[in-house]
Order: sequence, then structure tokens, then C-alpha cells
Amino acid sequence: MSTSTSGLHLHTRRRWLADIVELVSSMRFAISLLTLISIASVIGTVLKQNEPMPNYVNQFGPFWFAVFDKLSLYAVYSAWWFLLIMAFLVASTSLCIVRNTPKMLRDMRSWRENVREQSLRNFPHKAEWSSSLPLRTFAQDLAQRVAGSGFKLKVLEKDGGVLITAKRGAANKWGYIFAHSAIVIICVGGLLDSDLPIRFQQWFGNKAPFSGAGMIADIPERHRLGLGNPTFRANAFIPEGATVSTAVIPQQGGVYIQELPFSIELKRFIVDFYSTGMPKLFASEVVIHDREAGKTFPATIKVNEPLLYKGVAVYQSSFDDGGSKLKLAAYPMTGARTESFEISGEVGGTTQLGSTAGNEYTIEWSGFKVFNVENMAQSGQDVRAVNPALSFNEKVAAGIGKQLGSAAKDPNNKELKNVGPSVQYKLRDKTGQAREYHNYMQPVELDGAWVFLTGMRETPAEQFRYLRIPADENDTVEEWMRLRAAVADPALREDASRRYAQQAVPDGRDNVEVLRDQLRRSSARGLEIFAGDGTQAGYLAVSRFLERVPATDQEKAAEIFMKILNGSMWELWQAARQKAGLPPAAQDEKNMRFLQLATNALSDAAFYGAPVFLQLRGFEEVKASVLQVTRSPGKNVVYLGCLFLTLGVFAMFYIRERRLWIWMKEDADGRARALMALSTQRRTLDFEKEFEALKVQLAQPA
Repeated sequence: MSTSTSGLHLHTRRRWLADIVELVSSMRFAISLLTLISIASVIGTVLKQNEPMPNYVNQFGPFWFAVFDKLSLYAVYSAWWFLLIMAFLVASTSLCIVRNTPKMLRDMRSWRENVREQSLRNFPHKAEWSSSLPLRTFAQDLAQRVAGSGFKLKVLEKDGGVLITAKRGAANKWGYIFAHSAIVIICVGGLLDSDLPIRFQQWFGNKAPFSGAGMIADIPERHRLGLGNPTFRANAFIPEGATVSTAVIPQQGGVYIQELPFSIELKRFIVDFYSTGMPKLFASEVVIHDREAGKTFPATIKVNEPLLYKGVAVYQSSFDDGGSKLKLAAYPMTGARTESFEISGEVGGTTQLGSTAGNEYTIEWSGFKVFNVENMAQSGQDVRAVNPALSFNEKVAAGIGKQLGSAAKDPNNKELKNVGPSVQYKLRDKTGQAREYHNYMQPVELDGAWVFLTGMRETPAEQFRYLRIPADENDTVEEWMRLRAAVADPALREDASRRYAQQAVPDGRDNVEVLRDQLRRSSARGLEIFAGDGTQAGYLAVSRFLERVPATDQEKAAEIFMKILNGSMWELWQAARQKAGLPPAAQDEKNMRFLQLATNALSDAAFYGAPVFLQLRGFEEVKASVLQVTRSPGKNVVYLGCLFLTLGVFAMFYIRERRLWIWMKEDADGRARALMALSTQRRTLDFEKEFEALKVQLAQPA
């Protein structure tokens, strides 16, 4: 009883194992895995991989960030579930090859001579004919004709007759073997070039990504990968004149420092530009120092022309700023002060701004560009500009979205122009909150006026929103800054209101003093509203004030208010110039246009959010090259897999296997009769034509 029970259990286990092998090696299982890999690849293509985590939080929000993080969607190709799918695909395809290859090889060698006459008559493609030749001669003649048609054949006597069995295109089976082997080879090559070796070092070698800050030389050994690391894809940032012997491997939780088998010294970084200012070539002139071999040699690394040395490929990836020295003028954006002060910085570094507007600020210099190519065409304008009066108004956000961006991305650009250098920086307060700014050094002509563009955004996920500061007759911001300070000065506002009332109400009118006093108070109130109360200012404050007026009178009230405000702003400008010892401005079209743009910019400045405006005055550019350093042992394996895949697809689609049988016997009259049958795996129009041609060729009299 116990023996039979144990045998039953053994049989059940074997049946269970056989069912698993059958499932894993089945085509439907492999297709399911390929579908999952395709979906994962789409996700990995659409969603940027291995970005800093704050970028994903800003993009998706805290809830979806946590969901996607649990699914490891920020590093799809190194996720445990993706590697598991790849492993199952390799196992499934390997089992399929192991199970079916011996059968296919036997079938390729087989002549299938165990056929019967009746089975040949059941073939859809068959033909019969007779011949007056003796059976042996008839068989020899047909054998020669079959061989002449490209078939390999075998002749044997069977059941009192002669059977010719022939085959052509048996190499079609190799297509199946090569194609399935290619999947395994490519997957293995991909796994060799994945970060699986780094994972093993994490699991078994006590390695961990470095998530802090500091000098590379000071990073502990636990966060470094040695020369024995079999595969890596890292980045090396090298300023001109600097030398590196390590590269950085970005990871989801930080970075690894990869030791290189040689040092790279950047002598010079070369950038060539088109006439429009767009870069057409960038390359790095480097010197390779191999201290182990005592070898030093120069090399030039260009895009698509990598340096290959000691199994490591060094590609020209991009370029960046290497720590350019910047000199700027800082203009106050709050209070009644007009005096600017000089400030210096270095890209990649920080500068203490000190205590400003009751807060302490630090400037983090994040970027500098000498060339900024924009589309200055009037139609389809693609410059970095905004509507002067509504630059921060959400109602024009759609229009702003069309105007922001690089002209390099506009397929219909008509007038590309280099608008000069720009600087990008973050202004961080003592609480750690920061806003990012992007300022152009030179004025840009927009809508017929020359303006300085300064952009602001609160998060990296946003686009920059640009403030237009009109350039004065000396191409500076001095005049606008003078007017801005005057708006913030109650004494100057009062003086401007008195000037406006004096000018608007001429002598000789009845009750002239009463009218002037009323108009002075209206002007002073208008300037006060425009200057703001600390919570809102500019046109927004004006619109809030006009909301108190009955709806039926709002349009007329707004017209009167803006007329008084515009006149008062002109007098305020003249008062500010007089205080600075400058002559009055001519009341012509040019100056009126400047004042209108200046007033619009003052309204927008309420949303600027910075205590100072930084204008770039000078710079000393330092270029840097960004190189991608890779060791890819799986690359040649993948190439081999691609070769196998090409051969396999070619064999499966362009080599058709055909099997031919000719059964010959003598009939009752002593005549030799032939029964021919032709088969193939794919019945195509070409096969039909081939059968008809072969039938005619074989049935022709000798």
C-alpha cells in the first residue's frame, strides 16, 4: 500500500513538473513575456529614467510619485520585475530551443520515405501521368529531372515500385533555431550590460550609492567601484585644464564613483557654430595618461567618433560650463534706493547676497551661456518674451507657452538670431526656499522696442516667465530703476502729484486751487494704489480697487483712473530725473513709449519675487566637456545575436521548404505510371506556380 502511494506521489510530482515545463516553453508564454517587455520599454522611453527624485515629485505630485516609485518606474531597466521577466524569457526560449531543435535537425535529415501511395493521393497538390519507358529507365529519367530542379533526392524500391523522395529548402528550419537563439543571446548580452553586476556588488559586496555632497576624493570606498567592475555606463565632467580618473554612475538613490584604468586631461574644448549661432560641431582635445603602462598620448573625441582604449569607450556626450567667472551689477527691486552694487560669482558656486529686504539670501549660480539662438521673426514669434502688461496673468498662459522655448525646436523658424549671453541662478532665502532666474545680458528687440528680459520660475517643472524691462537711450536699465525707486518713494509721489495737478489745471480757471487740490489727492491716491501695500501692486491692485465701483460705472472710472495714473507717472519720472540732476525728458513719442513699457514692467515686477535684479556685466568663460565612459562586454554578444536574428528572419521568410514524392509502378498493361505529390509549410502564389511548372517539366515525354 505504501509503495503504491509513494509511486502515485512521484507520478504526480513528475506530471506537475512536466506541466510547468510545457507552460514555460510554450509560445503563448513567450509572447506574453515579450508583450510585457514591450510595455516596459514604452514606459522607459516615455518616462525619463534615473532623474533626480525631486523632479519626479514636481512632475507627478506626492501621491503618484510614491506609486510609481513602488513600481520602480524611474529605473525600469534595472527594476527587479524587469530583470525577472528577462530571466523568464531566456528560460522560456532556451527550453523551447532544447525541446524542438533535435526534432528539427532530425526532420532536416529525414527523407520521409515511409509514405504510402494512398496518402500521396490525399495531397492537394498531386499529378499522375504514364510513360512508355521501362520502369527503371523512367525512374532514372525522373530522378535526373528532379535533381535538375534543385532538389536533393533519394531513390528506393518499395512495394514493387520505385519511390523518389526529394527535399528542397530544408535550411528553413535553421531560421527557427537562429531566431530563437538570437533572443537568448541578445537578452544575455543585455543583462551583461545592465547594472546587474552593480546590484551583485550591492547585495554581496557591501556597496551603496552616495547621496551626500562633497569632493570626489573624499567619498568613502563603500561608494566606489573598482577597476574590476565588468560593466558600467558613467559620465565624466571635465573643465578645460582639468584631469579626471573617475566617472560618476547615476543611480536612483545617489551615485557611484567608478575608477577608470586611465586619466583623461581636457586640453581644449572646441565648439563650431553655424552662421545662425547654432552649434554644428563640438569635440574634446584630450590627453590620456595610462600610469600603469607608463603611456601618454593625445586624442580628439568627437560626436560619433569615440575613443576606444583598454576595453573602455569614451564618447562625446555634451558640453557645459566649467565654472565661468561672472561679474554682475545688482539693482534693488524694493524700497527707494537706486544705487547698484557689484557682485561676482562662479558657475557651480554660491555667493552670499547678505541681508536684503529683511531676509538673508544666497545666490546659487547654476548656468551660463554665451550663445542664445532665438527666432526673432514677427510671425510665429518664438522668443523668450511675454505680453508686457500681462506677463504674469494666468489668462495669457496659453500664449506664453507658445512664445517660450528655443528656436532650435521650431521647424518653421525664419529669422534665427544670437541674442547674446545669459546667466541662470537660484536665489535661496534663509528658510531654504528658492526661486530660479534667467537673465539676458543684452537688450532684445521685441515688438519694435528694446527690452531686457529677466525670467523667473518657482519650480523646475515650470517654464520661465519673463519680465520686460525697457532699455533707456544708453541701453541700460538705469532709467527704469530710477522710476521704480520713485514709485516706492512717498515724497517723490507727493511731488509728482503736485506737479501733475499744477500742469493739468491751468491758471485762470474758477476755483483753481480747489480743483488742483482735488486732482492732487486723486493723483496721489492713484500712485499709492499702483505702488502697492505689500500684498498687491501694479495693475492687479488697480483692478481690485476698481471692483469697488458699481459695474455700470467701472469702464468710465477705469478710463479716468488710467488717464490720471499715466499723467502722474510722467511727472513722477521727471521728478526722479530732477532728483538725479538730469534734465527733463522730452515729451515725444519715443519717451511716451518708454514710459508705457516701464509702467507695464513695474506692474509685473510686483510678481518678480526677488529683492535685486542681477545684470550681467562681464564674464570669463570656462568650457567643460561631458563625456560618457562605458565598458560594454555585452555589446559584441548583442551584435552576434543581431546577426543570428538577421539570418533567422531571412531563412524563415525567404527559404521555403518543399517536399516532393514520386511513386512509380507498372500498370496492368506494363506501362510505367507516376504519382507525384508536392507539399510545403506555406502555400503561396509562388508555390502554386512552382507546382504547375514542376508538373509540366516532369510529365514531358523523354
